[in-house]
Amino acid sequence: MGFLDVLFGRKRLKDASVDRLFALSTARVTLDVELGLRPAGAAAVCFKPLSAGEFVRAENEMQELLEVVANESGARVSRKSDEFGFEWLIVTDPDLEDLVTAVNLIASELKARGFGGQLLAAVFRFDGGKHPVYWIYGFKRNAFWPFVPTGKDQERDNAEELELKAKLEKELPIEQDLTRWLALFDAPV
Repeated sequence: MGFLDVLFGRKRLKDASVDRLFALSTARVTLDVELGLRPAGAAAVCFKPLSAGEFVRAENEMQELLEVVANESGARVSRKSDEFGFEWLIVTDPDLEDLVTAVNLIASELKARGFGGQLLAAVFRFDGGKHPVYWIYGFKRNAFWPFVPTGKDQERDNAEELELKAKLEKELPIEQDLTRWLALFDAPV
């Protein structure tokens, strides 16, 4: 970051890291057998919207990317904007490994096309517990954290989240700073 960047308040976004996404595939046995959590067949990649100048180029590339992911992974991919202006690429496939592969491909392609700094998180939904469990992968922190919404007015089950952390931290790269365990209440998965 140069002097003018500091002077004008611009900062360079940290690039995304997709290296550890596949750890979720290896944790599948523990999730299923020990915790009774099964993949819900849905995952999503969330990223910041682009500036107006980049938008036209990115729009064409995004459509091309969705077609590539669908062809290579066999997963179905759709796109949605949320009420906060974030973009979501939603992947549906009954197989967890295919979901992780498709999410990795999306993130890698966005990064390769120069949009790595825009990547925020990947969200994987699991069912089988009292409430749905979401494993969120933060691209900037290169780590997962659990999110368990209770279904009551933006409330989460912190005790269950800490229990999941304890049971899976040997298999998954878990975010150790609990203040960074952001909630995604209205994730489209």
